[in-house]
Parts: sequence; C-alpha cells; structure tokens
Amino acid sequence: MSLAQKIADIENEMARTQKNKATAHHLGLLKAKMAKLKREVIEASTKSGGGMGEGWEVSKSGDARVGLIGFPSVGKSTLMTKLTGTFSKVAEYEFTTLTCIPGVIQYKGSKIQLLDLPGIIEGAKDGKGRGRQVIAVARTCNLIMIVLDASKPWTHKRLIEKELEGFGIRLNKKPPNIIMKRRDKGGITITKTVDMTKIDDDMIKAILHEYRISNADLTFRCDATEDDLIDIIEGNRKYVPCLYVLNKVDAITMEELDIIDKFPHYVPISGNLEWNFDELLEKMWDYLDLIRVYTKPKGQIPDYNAPVVVPRTACAVEDFCNRIHKTMIKQFKHALVWGSSVKHNPQKVGKDHKLSDEDVVQIIKKIK
Repeated sequence: MSLAQKIADIENEMARTQKNKATAHHLGLLKAKMAKLKREVIEASTKSGGGMGEGWEVSKSGDARVGLIGFPSVGKSTLMTKLTGTFSKVAEYEFTTLTCIPGVIQYKGSKIQLLDLPGIIEGAKDGKGRGRQVIAVARTCNLIMIVLDASKPWTHKRLIEKELEGFGIRLNKKPPNIIMKRRDKGGITITKTVDMTKIDDDMIKAILHEYRISNADLTFRCDATEDDLIDIIEGNRKYVPCLYVLNKVDAITMEELDIIDKFPHYVPISGNLEWNFDELLEKMWDYLDLIRVYTKPKGQIPDYNAPVVVPRTACAVEDFCNRIHKTMIKQFKHALVWGSSVKHNPQKVGKDHKLSDEDVVQIIKKIK
C-alpha cells in the first residue's frame, strides 16, 4: 500500500470517528500516525526528486521573500505584474503560470522579492500537479500571500490552508511553548506550568509511544493540543505569517465587502483596477516585521536613500554589522546611535544594543 493510500485511509477513519471525550485518545494517535506518514512523503520527494526542476531554483535576494499562492486564475500574475513590473503571463484560462517567476518590490527603501507560484490544486501536498514544488518554495518565504477570488467559494481558503499545513507550514501561528528534552533513561517526566484542558497525561504518553520515545522530559507552558505536541516532536514545522489577498472585489457588493472587512489578516483589492494597493503594501511591510537603519559615515550626513533592512527579531547592532559585511564585527569597537532606541542623541552603545526603526548608526572601529 502506498503512503498516499495509507494517509487517505487514516483521513477516512478520522472523518468517520465522532469527536468526544471517549474518542479523543484514538484521534490523537491517528493524528500522530498521519504526521509520521506525511514526513515520509516529504522526505521521499526530496530524495527522489533530483532537484526541483527547471524554473524552480530561484536564488534568494533582497531583504525578504514573499510568495503568492492561490488556485489557478485568481489574479496572481496580474498582481505580480502591477506590483513589480515583472511580466508574468496572464490569460483567461487556468494554469497559465507553470514555473516560479520572481520579481522585486521597492518599498520604503527596501527590496522585497516577490514570487509568483503556479496555481495550487487540491491534493498538492500528496504530489498532485506541481503542488509539492509550490509548497517547498513557500517554506522558504518570510511571508505568504494567499490570493483568493472574491467571486469564488470561500472553501478555497480552507483547502489551501489544508495543503500548506499538510506540508508542515503553520500560518499566523507561534510555536507552542513546549520544551522536550530526550534522555537515555528515566522514563517520561511531564511538568505543567498551566492548566491543561485539551490533552491528558495518558494521551501525551500514547503519542510519545507512537514515536517510540520512552525517555524524555516534557515541560508544558501553554494549554497545548495533541497537534502542538506532534509539531514539537516532528521538529520540522515552519511558522510563517500570512496575508489573505481578496482579489476582484469589484465583482462583489458593498455589503459583502463590509462583512469581509471584519475578518483578520484580510486585504481586499482589485488587481486589474489597482484598488487598495497602498493598504496591501503597508500590511505586507507590517507582517514582514522589518526595520530600517541608516548608516552615517564619520563627518558626513546620514545616507537616507539606502537603509540597511533587518528583521525586528534580529535587530542588535551586531546583526546590523553582519548585514553590511561579515568581517565588520571583528573590527567593532562601539557604535554611536541616534534615534528612538536611545535616551541621548548620539549615544555610545555596544554590539548587543537593540535598534529601532529609522535609527541612525555610526560604527567606530578598533585602531590597529
């Protein structure tokens, strides 16, 4: 029996099983079995694929990478052409785009690489169409923009999420606060710092047994589910921010648009008419969570035209130096900083100082 058939059998059994306290333990084990099989599918595809194929190996460039994902003919290519000026073939029929097409958005002094990925289809995670390559490229992105057609069923959103989740991508989620340390002996030790309402000790031990883990220390610092525990054990999950771009809003009524506006992570646009592109770019910048830092050579005014762009999660002076050149930190003595991250302007800081958006930095090097 093939891996895809085994996964389908487990999915069918899960669909048949009623969700209640009596079946929760059984469903948790089924989820663990399915996660293991999906990992085998991913590993098999990377080993036997011999590379991703022509038109898929796009080198990472710019300050961040954004991927456009959606079903065929939702307007991804039109959006790509309008935002970046890079021509991506547009037609009225489905599957116009067959390879990964890169472009660059210039925004707030940064260069953001935008990838137009071919239309995803249901069953992509199991290798249908070019789905596996599409999702593999999506794992390398700093932000995923799922493009939806406002005139088509909303079930498309859930189908795309299911395909991405099946490949280990978690959208708009943070890693669960669970710490697992494997050891050679001593059995399973479970520590909880919060009340656990979704899984009990028996289910935790059963899932660990399914993975043949018999000695480990587990610390739960959140009200975790069985899915959270499986994600931590698997260890290959990718947590990516996601924006839902609702295209072709010129085809729906104002009442429908008002309802859509209440949902989180949504941006309504019209690619053809170029409606609401400003909000799309602003939200894209917010979700990427980048900051701009300006350089100031000694005795000169700051260079406001070419900021150094770094993620807010890695915005220390050392990260700033590494972004410019890997050898700079070896010659680093201290830095002078102007901006909102310091109390005085300028202020002398060390390499661990956290920078804020639009700070100005002057690096002072050691005298040899």
